[in-house]
Amino acid sequence: MPALRDPFGHRIVIRWDARNLTAERWLQEHSAQLVTGIVQDQTIAIRTALETGLGRGDNPTKTAVAVMGRVSAVTGRREGGLIGLTTVQGEYVARARQELLSGEPDQLRNYLSRGRRDKRFDKTVQAAIEAGKPVTSALVERITGRYADGLLKLRADTIGLHETFAALGASKDIAFRQQIEKGSLRADVVTKGWKHTPQEHGRMQHVAMQGQVVPFDQPFTAPDGTAIPYPHAPGVPTRHTLGCKCLAEYKIDFVAQLVR
Repeated sequence: MPALRDPFGHRIVIRWDARNLTAERWLQEHSAQLVTGIVQDQTIAIRTALETGLGRGDNPTKTAVAVMGRVSAVTGRREGGLIGLTTVQGEYVARARQELLSGEPDQLRNYLSRGRRDKRFDKTVQAAIEAGKPVTSALVERITGRYADGLLKLRADTIGLHETFAALGASKDIAFRQQIEKGSLRADVVTKGWKHTPQEHGRMQHVAMQGQVVPFDQPFTAPDGTAIPYPHAPGVPTRHTLGCKCLAEYKIDFVAQLVR
């Protein structure tokens, strides 16, 4: 906060507690919900992999490898497993495996359109298309293993970005609420503005919200009608949160606060 003085020359100081129990409780509860969601999603992904393996007639060992991944002779680490992937990502890996084993040119070409594939294997897949034959089982395991690793990194990046911005957004909101509850600040002198961070594939709705200003205790309104307390607020639909880098910019009308 900038240095302020009242009409009598007294210095005005606004302080935030070094430790905010409300913020700590919010983080604990939010983290617990996040972990629960990840575990539930992994359970579904594993179940799907087991059912798919059984349907193909794979032996238990082969199915287990598909779930856990193989230990790389180079790195000594287990790679290419489904543990940690979302249900949808697990399905992507299963479909990629089917495409490579099919020997059908159209399905093999579809694999080459997958964004998170390891492009070092593209020549091998292209050769299979030209020969009209499936990729060998041994190579399929390596190719899909690397594809799964790419998807896992994507999930990690997505979670890291989302949770970081969620924590930043919540901490700002909690900090201002703390001062309002203490009586150090009036809610009616605080406004918040939507600040869109330019990116390659930005949401057009968030671009349209750039510069929208609302009172502190009112939500922003997206063009589709969604009420958003602040970017990445809990309960906001994922279409407005995942990959979003928008921020809320809070401003205090100090003159109005002093007059009142």
